[in-house]
Amino acid sequence: MSAHKFCLALYTTSFAFLFFAWNPSSVTGNEGEANVAPATISIPTFDISDETERHSVVAQGTTEIYQGHPCTVLLPDGKTMFCTWSINHAGYLGPLSRSDDGGKTWSGLLDVPANWTQVRQTTPTIHYLVDPEGVGRIFVFGGRDFEGRLRQAYSEDGGVTWTPMKDTGLTAECAPKTIMSFDEGKRLVMWCDRRGPFALNRPDADPYIWQAESLDGGLTWSPERPVVRTQSRWGQPAVIKSPDEKQLLMVLRNETFHSLFSVSDDGGKNWSKVRPLPAALTGHRPKMLYAPDGRLVMVMRDTAKSSKTHGHFIAWVGTYEDVVTNREGEYRIKLFHSNAASDCGYSGFDLLPDGTFVATTYVKYRPGPEKHSVMTTRFKLEEIDQKVPME
Repeated sequence: MSAHKFCLALYTTSFAFLFFAWNPSSVTGNEGEANVAPATISIPTFDISDETERHSVVAQGTTEIYQGHPCTVLLPDGKTMFCTWSINHAGYLGPLSRSDDGGKTWSGLLDVPANWTQVRQTTPTIHYLVDPEGVGRIFVFGGRDFEGRLRQAYSEDGGVTWTPMKDTGLTAECAPKTIMSFDEGKRLVMWCDRRGPFALNRPDADPYIWQAESLDGGLTWSPERPVVRTQSRWGQPAVIKSPDEKQLLMVLRNETFHSLFSVSDDGGKNWSKVRPLPAALTGHRPKMLYAPDGRLVMVMRDTAKSSKTHGHFIAWVGTYEDVVTNREGEYRIKLFHSNAASDCGYSGFDLLPDGTFVATTYVKYRPGPEKHSVMTTRFKLEEIDQKVPME
C-alpha cells in the first residue's frame, strides 16, 4: 500500500475505536507533581523594544482593522518567507504576505482561495513540509471555531497558487505550531491541543495534547492520539529535539501558574508527566529554535507574574539542559512593547543563514486609536550579549 493510501485509510477509519478503546491512564498528566520551579526571576533582561531599526511591518493595523495571531515560515533558500495571520482577535483566516529578503520588507496581500475566509475563530500556522519523495509544499493550517475542525491548504509552486482549505479530519483548538520530521523524512508528526473530551462518553475528560502522523508529506493525517494531559484549557505545544536528537521536549502554555514541559525518550510514543518551568520561561504561545552556537532561544508572550516585562513580547535564552533541569537560563530579551496589556505574542520565529533571528508577533505597536499590527524584529545573540541589562 502506498504511503498516501495508508494515510487516507487512517483518515477515513471510524473514530469509534478511539472513542471506546482509549485508556485515559495512558495519557501523561500532572498528578502528584510538586511545583518546585523558581517563582521569581533572577536572570537579566535586555530591552531592544525601542530599537525601531530592527522592526518591519507585515500588516499595519488601522482604526478599523485588527491584525492578529501571525505565523511565519522560512523557505529552504534562506531568504523567502511567508506570513499568515487572522483578522481580529482569533478571527478569520485569509491574509497572506511574502518577503523576498528574510523579513526586511513584505508584499501586499497575496491572492488566496475565497474559502480561506470561511475558517473563523482561528490562529493560523504555516509550515514547509517535504514528502518521502523529496517534494516540498507550503501548508497553511487553520482551526475553525473553538473547538472545531482543523483545515489545511497548500502550495506546490512556492506560494504562487494555493489550494482551497480542506478538512483534515482532525479536531483542534489551535493550528499546529510544530510539525516535525522523523525516520529520514518518511514520517511527519504534528501536535495540537484540545480542551474537550476525547471520548464522547467522557464529559469529565481533562484538556490534553494530541499528536497525529502523516506518511505522505502532510496531504493526509492519521486520527489524533492523546498523549499529554494539561493543567489548563490552552496548551499550544511547542516541540523541539534535544541537541543529540535522542529526546523530545514539549513546552506548554498554562493559564493558572508557570508554563509546563514534558519530554519523550522514544520519539513521541510516550511522554513524561508535565512539570512546571521557572517563571523565567513562563509565557503563552512559545516557539523554540537553536542559535548557531547551540543555545536555545524561545519567544513568547511574557505571562510570569513576577516579571518586569509581564504582558510584552519577549525571548528567553539558555540551553536545552536549562529547560529540562528547571534552571532559569542565561537571560531574557524584551522584543516588543505591548500597548494593549498582554494582547500580543502569537509568534513566528525563524533563523536566517547568517544567524539572524526573525521574530514576528501581533502587537498594538503604539498608543492611540490604531489597532494591532503584525510586526517583525531581528536580532543576533552576539549583539544582545554585549548589551547592558534593564534595571
